[in-house]
Amino acid sequence: MRMKISLVIHGPEVIDSGEAEIVLEKLSCIGEVEAQLGGAMGKTAVLDAGLENVINISRHLKPSACIESFFETSDLVCLLNRGKTPETGMIFGAKVASRLKDPEKKPLIQIESPGCTGGKLIPLNKKAGSYIEKFSEAFGLPAEKLLSFHNPVSREKLSKTGKTRIIREISGVFPGENILVNGLVIGKALSSEVRIISENGFITAIEGGEIKEHGLEKLHNYEKRDPVDLAGAWVKSGDIRRSNSLLPDAKKQNSSSQKSGPISWGGGRVGAGKVVLIDHAAENSYELASGAELAVTVGDDTTAIAGDILFRLGIPIIGITDGDCDNVTCETKIFPGSVVLRLIEGSDDIVGKRVKQELLRGQDSAVFENLFTFKEDVLKLAESSIETIFEY
Repeated sequence: MRMKISLVIHGPEVIDSGEAEIVLEKLSCIGEVEAQLGGAMGKTAVLDAGLENVINISRHLKPSACIESFFETSDLVCLLNRGKTPETGMIFGAKVASRLKDPEKKPLIQIESPGCTGGKLIPLNKKAGSYIEKFSEAFGLPAEKLLSFHNPVSREKLSKTGKTRIIREISGVFPGENILVNGLVIGKALSSEVRIISENGFITAIEGGEIKEHGLEKLHNYEKRDPVDLAGAWVKSGDIRRSNSLLPDAKKQNSSSQKSGPISWGGGRVGAGKVVLIDHAAENSYELASGAELAVTVGDDTTAIAGDILFRLGIPIIGITDGDCDNVTCETKIFPGSVVLRLIEGSDDIVGKRVKQELLRGQDSAVFENLFTFKEDVLKLAESSIETIFEY
């Protein structure tokens, strides 16, 4: 029997560059391959590349959870990644391996930046050692030694207040990059050494960076003041998607044909359909928009990211923005029939809340008999704050 190899693919860059497809071909010469995306934002890149029938994008799992799932069914697991630099990619792989409950259950190899100068193979556990030479020859990449992991999280109890302080280091940061926690921009890096500090679940400082107060408000859910587990949060710097697909636009356009065509707002009855609200959770757009005919997106970056994702799914949006964009992704597309409202500064979140409470009855989705009427209701609700309306 052929060896069963599972491939966990992390991030859109390794897909956009064409490296994922090449790696899949080379692995198929060694054994029987099953591939799955780890994380959320690579789903758009998979669709752009036309690989949705080759790479499983149906689940929303962290890379470590994907690996543990594959440990049950495979003989060997590979993690494919393309970091900002090969060094930051190696740190990422060591971090993923450190989260595994049983890291030595099956051989685990990281394929880091295979198409770049400095690309390499990294054994992420001891069992990988016996396979490294074979894989190094197959991929034409040098092999690194097993890395020790530096835990980026430290905790301490503050004697004066009794609060628990968590300090989270971010690796591979470049000055000027956005700092994101759970997909929200909470600050900007001023140094290559950045540490986020929280006390009892609330971020209080960014050493080596500056805080974006509005981002923290979103992260902690405004007046609800929800705490965040900084140790377990998704933390990164830079753009959510740093690259564009190398494929021609024609192929991208074809991927948006899942629905029959754009909504026609032409004054007549558009018909019934499900409306979903995507409020500063753009990375979950695939799951949130399931079964939807229309999405309301709240926030500039959310509208850019979710609009680009939903373009592939053939779903138009009503975007609610106010010009406060952090530019966390590359050039985006928005599905025809969409409308984006540019409101006066600081109004997008206020209008988004009103849409949820007054039109969606406090829920994140609802079914409406007439989507054109719903659109008009949104415009009336936002009327006093609208500066510009963009139609697509």
